[in-house]
Amino acid sequence: MEFNKFKVSSLMDITARPDLVFLRGHGSWLEDDTGKKYLDFIQGWAVNCLGHSPKEVVNALSEQSRLLINPSPAFYNKPSVELATSLVDASCFDHVFFANSGAEANEGAIKLARKWGKVHKKGAYKIITMKDSFHGRTLATMSASGKPGWDSIFPPRMEGFIKAGLNDIESVKELIDDDVVAIMLEPVQGEAGVIPSDKKFMQDLRKIADLNNLLLIVDEVQTGMGRTGTLFAYQQYDIVPDIMTLGKGIGGGIPLSALLARDSVCVFSHGDQGGTYNGNPLCTAVGLSVLNAINNSNFMKSVVVNSDFLSQGLSNISDKYDMNGERGMGLLRALVLNSDDAPAIVELARNSGPTGLLLNAPRSNLLRFMPALNVSKDEISLMLEMLDNLISKILKR
Repeated sequence: MEFNKFKVSSLMDITARPDLVFLRGHGSWLEDDTGKKYLDFIQGWAVNCLGHSPKEVVNALSEQSRLLINPSPAFYNKPSVELATSLVDASCFDHVFFANSGAEANEGAIKLARKWGKVHKKGAYKIITMKDSFHGRTLATMSASGKPGWDSIFPPRMEGFIKAGLNDIESVKELIDDDVVAIMLEPVQGEAGVIPSDKKFMQDLRKIADLNNLLLIVDEVQTGMGRTGTLFAYQQYDIVPDIMTLGKGIGGGIPLSALLARDSVCVFSHGDQGGTYNGNPLCTAVGLSVLNAINNSNFMKSVVVNSDFLSQGLSNISDKYDMNGERGMGLLRALVLNSDDAPAIVELARNSGPTGLLLNAPRSNLLRFMPALNVSKDEISLMLEMLDNLISKILKR
């Protein structure tokens, strides 16, 4: 398949992509090979927390690439030590392992929990995860996920993952036996439709974990790094998890993720965990620049202000068209429609001209919004105006 001057059939066909090729981006905007510009409220699925090609990332890449790119994870390097120290100082955790993707970080969390169960719980290995959850696309993280239909893909599925209902503490209690080692969940289920965990539910999970000698794992691949209005979402629940995973926003667009754990949980022996690119100085230098930008009181205040502004704007649209409201935490939000028009709205938004709008529909009746954390109020206003017009056009059809 070819369009314009690009032959795209050389790429493996693993998702439905529109017929456009992006050439450049800056902040909240992308530009394709025809020169058309798009207001981006997906940002790589919450990856580009500082927008496209932010100066922090560009400068870190440029400076570090002239110094050292990858000496091997068998040696210490300055950026990885500095980023690990900063993450530990900013959280309740003691140690960090760097990886390349959220799924890889979650694989590490699963391995660490099972190793801890082997050492401290007579080989306990089962992990309670949540229905409709999403933890990645590796074999283990697909088995851990509760996404409908995934239990029948790539059989046999990895055993040891049992599903409870989000915000249903009784369903968690019913699953606990001597073989259970941990409870793992997203503070906000992103792929399921931006469904936040209740504060009481999270606090009850911590109590149940303590009572039954279980680990509590929070998957903050999507919610971490300021996305929900605090540096980490768990901080809004007043709990102390045992393990946390980060991805997406931690690299600001560069492949980087992290597995963080409390000292008492860190039972890996040498050789249990590793990877060719893990903790390389190029990516961790970028991660440090992103963390320094986000972990600033004025920056986070702006995130909270813009979150409220976006939330109110989406609520106004919902009221205007008699929809089912909006929900979310921080700048991870969803508009719940009263129809299955979300995919049509996404397509119309992208194809509308002369300026396009990039939106995401994880469910047919729901739109998800993941703008850059430094999105401006004017850009939010423009998105809301465009969305209002799009919905009106869809309804007239």
